[in-house]
Amino acid sequence: MTSPIQEFPFVAADAALGEVGRLPYLPLTLTLKGRSVSVMALVDSGSTVNVLPYEVGLDLGAVWEVQGAEVRLSGNLANVPARVLTADGIIGDLSPFDLGLRGARSRNVPVILGQMNFFLEFDVCFFRSRGVFEVKPSLRV
Repeated sequence: MTSPIQEFPFVAADAALGEVGRLPYLPLTLTLKGRSVSVMALVDSGSTVNVLPYEVGLDLGAVWEVQGAEVRLSGNLANVPARVLTADGIIGDLSPFDLGLRGARSRNVPVILGQMNFFLEFDVCFFRSRGVFEVKPSLRV
């Protein structure tokens, strides 16, 4: 039986920064309408929502003009138009889950996993000094 806890290493996002440039990215498979895309997603406890770059949405077959209501993002993405969509997500050996996403009309953002709804679905423990983080399904009912 597979452990419900998956461990991932921090990934060098900017090698020039050395250890400071290592960030919590994990491999994520997204599925929408029978199409699947594998991406590296930034696990960001400071992000309110999950963000999907425009190009990845296109790869999944999403059509910008028919994806849910237009929504506003905040922070560095405040001026980027976004739409709502839902896809199935799979992380490692864990069970598939519904992932609510804000499809950002930008190619310059990573896939971001934030509070709504990634951190509702999973408990995440960061062990920065060891360079790893753990993800396990939430026990919420």
